[in-house]
Amino acid sequence: MTAKTSELLASELDKAGLPLLAAKARADLYHDFLSPLDFPDMHLDADLAHAGTPEADALRRRHHNGEFDASQEESDAWAGSPDGKAAISMMVESSLRGGKGR
Repeated sequence: MTAKTSELLASELDKAGLPLLAAKARADLYHDFLSPLDFPDMHLDADLAHAGTPEADALRRRHHNGEFDASQEESDAWAGSPDGKAAISMMVESSLRGGKGR
């Protein structure tokens, strides 16, 4: 398995002098599938904007270009996990009901 995108992001955040954000990345706070947040990408964007350094701005542009999005391998692993299967099942059921609640 290739390196988790969380670690790749954390490494870049460390290089940019943003160790607190790097620690959040290592804890998967910004990961597309592993984060407890509903919109981890928006949190990363806000945290980088708040940092306000040229290095943070450069990482923010890279983030906007999808450089730190979860890999296909990570996506496939999530889809095969209990959480992924449950989420996919809920989406299919919702689709079959026409997107309406129960």
